[in-house]
Amino acid sequence: MFPLRFDVNGETVEVPVTTVLNGGYAGRSQEDVAAHVAELAELGVPAPTRTPCLYPVAPYLAMQTEQVPVQHDRTSGEAEWALVVAGPEERDVLLTVACDHTDRALEVHGVAWSKQAGPDVLGGRAWRLVDVADRVDELTLTAWAGGRQIQRGTLAELLPPQYWLDELRQRGLLRPGTVLLSGTIPMDAEVDQFADSWRVELGDPQTGDTLSCEYRLDRMPEPVA
Repeated sequence: MFPLRFDVNGETVEVPVTTVLNGGYAGRSQEDVAAHVAELAELGVPAPTRTPCLYPVAPYLAMQTEQVPVQHDRTSGEAEWALVVAGPEERDVLLTVACDHTDRALEVHGVAWSKQAGPDVLGGRAWRLVDVADRVDELTLTAWAGGRQIQRGTLAELLPPQYWLDELRQRGLLRPGTVLLSGTIPMDAEVDQFADSWRVELGDPQTGDTLSCEYRLDRMPEPVA
């Protein structure tokens, strides 16, 4: 098991991670998703057989880190929120900020492969989902690549946490140790996503509180082969 630790209103909650799932093509408007799938297909990214998608990745890929090693310069993050099932009760479901770092060169050969090639970076603080459930669509999601804002939106643009909770329950995965990332919102095409750093913030306009995760990329040496 790979433990994550969260500050939840001053309380430290440790979660031994057993299952990690990445949502994909998870926009609230599936008509817009279909258009996006068509655009990606023109770039060589294989189209899914259904949307939204759910990609299992290795549990050790859920990280709380400030540095991400990469093999080349065609990788980038994605602003997301994450559900973390910390215990058996409803109040044990945590909501935090996340960045799904993805290998874009590998993505054209298979989205699932590209998800497995990079980590899911999570923030060190979290909210209990029950505490923000009444205003979850108002929460904001913002990302910066290399210091430039590349994504900005609200959770209303994505399928809601309850959708994914129902999906997990149906699949027998709503259990302690499960982490699920939401899928992402559109990027600003004018901003270079292949930057040397990423920062993502999940904000609550009602309280002014913000959860964040931030990391730099570390280019690994060339292989000797």
